[in-house]
Amino acid sequence: MSSEGGRARGPALAMASLVVLLLAAVVASLAAGRYTIGLGDLWILASGWLGIGPGRDGLAEPVWRVVELVRAPRTAIGGFVGAGLALAGAVLQGVFRNPLVDPHVIGVSSGAAFGGVFAILLGLGAAGLWSMAFASGLAALGLVVLMSRRSGRSSLLMLVLSGVVVAALFSALVSLATYLADPNDTLPAIVFWLMGSFASATPERAFYMVPVIALFAAPLLAMHFRINVLSLGDEEAQALGLRVEPTRWMALGCVTGITAASVANSGIIGWVGLVIPHFARALVGPDHRLLLPASALLGASFMLVIDTLARSLTAAEIPLGVLTAIIGAPVFLLLLHRSQDEGWQR
Repeated sequence: MSSEGGRARGPALAMASLVVLLLAAVVASLAAGRYTIGLGDLWILASGWLGIGPGRDGLAEPVWRVVELVRAPRTAIGGFVGAGLALAGAVLQGVFRNPLVDPHVIGVSSGAAFGGVFAILLGLGAAGLWSMAFASGLAALGLVVLMSRRSGRSSLLMLVLSGVVVAALFSALVSLATYLADPNDTLPAIVFWLMGSFASATPERAFYMVPVIALFAAPLLAMHFRINVLSLGDEEAQALGLRVEPTRWMALGCVTGITAASVANSGIIGWVGLVIPHFARALVGPDHRLLLPASALLGASFMLVIDTLARSLTAAEIPLGVLTAIIGAPVFLLLLHRSQDEGWQR
């Protein structure tokens, strides 16, 4: 009895710890930066939001303006992008039964990147960039669907290979657009956008961005049982009565929506979808009922910490993709060696 109780409390304690970690990351993201905000000021402002305190009336105008107009939307977007990418990675690793899969493998990131770069090249505004990046990401998935289908069906191998081909194609198009860009004006904007940043976050952008990611994440969280079955293999899933292809494409469609929305808003941020699910799996195990929400919580915390470091370490903001690669690459190598010794649990 005590042993069973301990096994049940372990994942619950891990989930509670992840919630606390996310709250701490949110507070740090709101407080830290070139203009430091005290915890007392944050509480006064939060008490106003909750209707139990003075709020803005108890603070100097620069304090609440920095929090409400700059850091709060940036924190909301960063948290949802990190949660979405980590959730997408966990789903793909379960669907493909492969620990080396992340949202980049289906070509959506490269497709969305091409749409965004093309929009910058044409001089379109934020709405044009967002729309073209999102549409181009969906087009990339459409190409993967067309290329992977054989005799009316798609195998996992053909999906992965089609994703690699589509990613290579759109990467080449990004390179071509970069080559054609004006080196004095457009090219720096393209390069900085591709490396990832939340610097353009505004309350209006958060208002549209957060519901979009939540809209695609909710079905994935609800599909935890089906992803558990899919991770057993196609034949086993069919034997258990699961319609494999429709379930797989629904998961890929939601992953595409999250990835395209993330890239459209903040550029390419790698490694989150690849590394974070491994940490979450180590904390709560391979069951997707816990693994998916744990990945989302951990991904949001990780992204907020990275963003806080990116805008605090130096006078000039460090691109997020640079920091995630510096941290993610050695961590993933360590996890890879560990998985070779202990085996990967789906």
